[in-house]
Amino acid sequence: MPGNGAKAAVRTTPLQAALDAFAEAAAAGLKELDRLALARAQMERRLRNRRKNSSLPALIELVLARPVVSAGLIGGELKVSQRAALGLVAELGVR
Repeated sequence: MPGNGAKAAVRTTPLQAALDAFAEAAAAGLKELDRLALARAQMERRLRNRRKNSSLPALIELVLARPVVSAGLIGGELKVSQRAALGLVAELGVR
């Protein structure tokens, strides 16, 4: 039955392609998690010797959760003025 082997190969090709795509997506996700963990560690170093009620920890969480933030968004989320939000951003050293 020469035809059966060819049909099986045709069926496994899309399956193999899907599995390869899943593996690639998983690797990209793990790389992104590593990048975010490194960014968190770098930002948290700036928290040393800070007062307990500092807004910087909340800003770190916000920056990591959202790809783009503005002074208005930070101010609204952290309940601080836009000027204070800009000061926090400067302290944290994010762009």
